[in-house]
Amino acid sequence: MTEQDQKQLGATLWAIADALRGAMNADDFRDYMLSFLFLRYLSDNYEAAAQKELGSDWPELEPEDRLSPLSFWYADNQDDVPEFEKQMRRKVRYVIKPDYLWPNIVEMARTQDGELLQTLREGFKYIENESFNSTFGGLFSEINLDSEKLGKDYKARNTRLCTVIKAIAEGLEKFSTDRDTLGDAYEYLIGQFAAGSGKKAGEFYTPQQVSSILSGIVTLDGQEPATGQRKYLESVLDFACGSGSLLLNVRHRMGPHGIGKIFGQEKNITTYNLARMNMLLHGVKDSEFEIYHGDSLTNEWDMLREMNPAKQPRFDAIVANPPFSYRWNPTEALGDDMRFKNYGLAPKSAADFAFLLHGLHYLKQDGVMAIILPHGVLFRGGAEERIRTKLLKDGHIDTVIGLPANLFYSTGIPVCILVLKKCKKPDDVLFINASQHFEKGKRQNRLLPEHIDKILDTYQHRREEERYSMRVSMERIEKEGYNLNISRYVSTAEAEEEIDLGAVHSELVALEQKISAATRRHNEFLAELGLPLLP
Repeated sequence: MTEQDQKQLGATLWAIADALRGAMNADDFRDYMLSFLFLRYLSDNYEAAAQKELGSDWPELEPEDRLSPLSFWYADNQDDVPEFEKQMRRKVRYVIKPDYLWPNIVEMARTQDGELLQTLREGFKYIENESFNSTFGGLFSEINLDSEKLGKDYKARNTRLCTVIKAIAEGLEKFSTDRDTLGDAYEYLIGQFAAGSGKKAGEFYTPQQVSSILSGIVTLDGQEPATGQRKYLESVLDFACGSGSLLLNVRHRMGPHGIGKIFGQEKNITTYNLARMNMLLHGVKDSEFEIYHGDSLTNEWDMLREMNPAKQPRFDAIVANPPFSYRWNPTEALGDDMRFKNYGLAPKSAADFAFLLHGLHYLKQDGVMAIILPHGVLFRGGAEERIRTKLLKDGHIDTVIGLPANLFYSTGIPVCILVLKKCKKPDDVLFINASQHFEKGKRQNRLLPEHIDKILDTYQHRREEERYSMRVSMERIEKEGYNLNISRYVSTAEAEEEIDLGAVHSELVALEQKISAATRRHNEFLAELGLPLLP
């Protein structure tokens, strides 16, 4: 499928969502739409593997047969089903009963079957608890099939679901959909729903072009970025992973076998489920990722609370786009927390440095962390100044990148990317001021591929360029009071052209002489005509 077709598929599905959601807000309808797309993916992937497994035994159906071929095979081979499912668990790592496969669900919707809602309820529960070797408890917990937003009673809700599923199926029929295509469509819809959600979208979505910058940075060699991309990352973490788009962007750069395991953490239950679906939909096996539902600031994940330094997890790459200037509760107990005790606690009004220190604590010695933060972390005083100063003195801040304003759905303010390392070689900080390099859009500004490539190339080779980038010594930063305000070091203002006052004076004198001569001649004509003279 071409890139244009992929965009068209996404646009088609969005048009369906926009037309069908009615009075339901974008956030609520998103959960239904994306869950059905996820079910379609699981079904397609499972049926393709089943056809390969059964070979010549795969049923050949007549055109009028709309159910999944597996329905007929199960009916004719009940004694062989346990062994077949055992093989499927080994090969594709999950099982779906024929009743819950997408073609059968679509046929129920097409025929307005009154049992559709109940079948979906049973199917979602089966997928959560029985389909996978790993239990995906609560995966569909936010899909309330009994919500009055779908209809006032069972019959009305069932009818609405029939309409939605039938429309999605018809929209998908126009396109050849493989795993990557459905994954791209899923990401497209997440982006569109984010646009429709406005500021709420900051909870779950990082624009793809910004994700590309972070993933490009953390996949380069940590000590010698100029040598290129690392061949393998043992582990990657996003502790505020939202829908998982940042983690998937890293995986896309490294390839399907370039990462040992992906780890994510997300506090919002709806977004947590989106992330798990997103991983599976992009072909990440359930054994290749772990997403935890919990608060990163209070460190609720038992795996990360391991006190034995030898057993504590450490990550090759960490990426994050945490909520900006998030209000939190820095308790006295947190002051002794292993993540914060050497730096102090971020202020109650802004947890930005708390998120940063959480990530830095779990970074490997040769790892790279890239985090998106508001510009305030670069210059605010008080506790944040003390944390920033110690990070600089300890040599952990490697690069500061200023991005254009209005790139995010959640805020119009310009943001920055901080690149951190525990053992960095250069005894300076690279500043990149990319704030003027973007394409202006109606609602959001965009970074084009050439803007992204310029940032990554500048970081990789530590290039210096007038009004764009500069390597700043620690001595200079110390003189500036450890203030990292980018414009102090890299100003985008163009120097005013020098004016030669002597030349300008001569030109003015010459003009004055021409004006005097022209006035005298004009007055001669006026005198001949008997008209008043010019002064």
